[in-house]
Amino acid sequence: MLVLSRQRDESIIIGDNVVITVVDVRGDKVKLGIDAPKEIPVHRREVYEAIQRENRQAALLKQDDARLLGPDAQASK
Repeated sequence: MLVLSRQRDESIIIGDNVVITVVDVRGDKVKLGIDAPKEIPVHRREVYEAIQRENRQAALLKQDDARLLGPDAQASK
């Protein structure tokens, strides 16, 4: 893991098109601004992990289970 020290209004660049800027520091909280292309998803770790869990659960559904989700789920087949 690369560890960098940055102060307020300082940035780091990832690749050619992702810029992370320290927006504010208050006590033990740091606010970051992230500038990335639309096609690059940006999530907090806990949100990303929840999305991954949901995707794994959805992948385990059998076709018969989809009927339990209602007619909207059937229409997307």
